[in-house]
Amino acid sequence: MTDQGEAVLARAVAAFENALGSRLVAGYALGSLAHGGFSPLVSDVDLGLILRDPHKASDRLTIRRVADAVRADGPALAKRLSVFWGTPSTLAGQARGGRFPPLDRLDLLEYGRVLTGRDARDHVARPGRTDLLVAGAEFALGSLGGPRTLRDRARSWAGGRLGRDPALEEIRTPALLVSRGPRRLTKIVLFPVRFLFTAQTGLVGTNGLAAEHYLASTDSPAAELVTAALGWRERAPDDPEAAAALVGRDLIPLYLHYIDDHIARLEAAGRHDLAARFRRWRARLFA
Repeated sequence: MTDQGEAVLARAVAAFENALGSRLVAGYALGSLAHGGFSPLVSDVDLGLILRDPHKASDRLTIRRVADAVRADGPALAKRLSVFWGTPSTLAGQARGGRFPPLDRLDLLEYGRVLTGRDARDHVARPGRTDLLVAGAEFALGSLGGPRTLRDRARSWAGGRLGRDPALEEIRTPALLVSRGPRRLTKIVLFPVRFLFTAQTGLVGTNGLAAEHYLASTDSPAAELVTAALGWRERAPDDPEAAAALVGRDLIPLYLHYIDDHIARLEAAGRHDLAARFRRWRARLFA
């Protein structure tokens, strides 16, 4: 089942080798193609690149240009290519630049599989628990329906979308979420489960490990929905109406559990700003 993903990675690596030449130190499979659980139906194709120092201002444009070309010229799965990159100094925290958030840097350290070049992870800085908590919280606020920053609101205004929040609308409208297909549905359900796992353990929140950890607790809400979402990663719901009913019953309790957990953790970490945004997110679930 991983052959399609591996083929996309191989095409991407060849394209980056050609574009970057000797500046490419190493390329890695990340995500489910590295740690297991890849599903052609829903998974992303994650690639990590380490470039030689020094970081150059043109690197971002080069990475984007090559990645866009791979996405455009490849099969449908190539559209899901996501590229993370940095240099030894940026990955060590000694310089700014690149794109390797804490959660993905941890994935590189724990599961990265070398595809080309020589392994260069010796000096990659391991993110701390607070780094992982904050990175996960900021991602959730930006993509799962949390209150937006002033910059996000300005972008919405410019695009004529002021007041719209697709993810929040999906969470509150089960039939709409199910209609988006299994890729979107499983991400909305399983992302909070993965963030809870990472916050509690300091480990990469793979879908399988995170769900197993979550379901092991007898007081975790939405156990039936989390179990169903794991199955939907391999096969779309057979009965969309029944799936929507399950989502309608369990999804908001799952998010309340996640949000309340993270409010407490963010307060304890001194990130009162993010905790306040999680409180506003909680209120908006019922607005």
